[in-house]
Amino acid sequence: MSAGTFTPAAGAAPVSRMILAQTALETRMLLRNGEQLLLTVIIPALLLVLFSTVDIITVPVREGSAAQEPVDFLAPGVLALAVMSTAFTGQAIATGFDRRYGVLKRLGASPLPRWALMSAKTLSVLVTEVLQIALLTVIALALGWSPQGNPLSVALLILLGTAAFSGLGLLMAGTLKAEATLAAANLVFLLLLVGGGVIVPLDKFPAAVQSVLGLLPISALSDGLREVLQQGASLPWGDVAVLAVWAVLGLGAAARFFRWE
Repeated sequence: MSAGTFTPAAGAAPVSRMILAQTALETRMLLRNGEQLLLTVIIPALLLVLFSTVDIITVPVREGSAAQEPVDFLAPGVLALAVMSTAFTGQAIATGFDRRYGVLKRLGASPLPRWALMSAKTLSVLVTEVLQIALLTVIALALGWSPQGNPLSVALLILLGTAAFSGLGLLMAGTLKAEATLAAANLVFLLLLVGGGVIVPLDKFPAAVQSVLGLLPISALSDGLREVLQQGASLPWGDVAVLAVWAVLGLGAAARFFRWE
């Protein structure tokens, strides 16, 4: 090499740097998408404000407990909904269309390993969730929310919920066509919004149905967050177990059946 000439070193960048760069790209794309913002921010915020200020639902009160405001019941459920909207619905739709347009195929041929691409997508989901939770917490506090419990328990529940929904979202995006993923992801979002204990208490459903709904990941996350934030419990192990099982099954099935083309 002659003096004054600089030749870049051959080879790919470190994997950690590639993951960070891809995470930043995925996050920017997610935040710029109007439909994703509607699902991840606007709908949860509107539900929180509407059902907290209008006398529509009756907050269940445990025996020996003092009556609480609607926002104390709603805030944990809306936080669970925010996790589902980003980790499942948003990720399934975005990944499904990336797969349709050949983006994943091209990235799979790049120096970025496939596991690193999925790691970047997961980190992007977590970054978005932090922003969601911060915004929804501010709104809930302004509405009079009085959270209790251990923040570490809340963080563990959210991480397990993210893993469970992320696995299910990637499984859907990697096995169905993009249009089918779009329809199915939105349908599941609406069904779980109504039947997952987010805004309607599970005890409003028939007893036989309650036992089934209680095993859904959104129900486990909603109930677990309420146990901690509303009741001040340490860690709801039953809900943790349900989320852990869904996370293992979802991520395992996504890794096994995801089609890149």
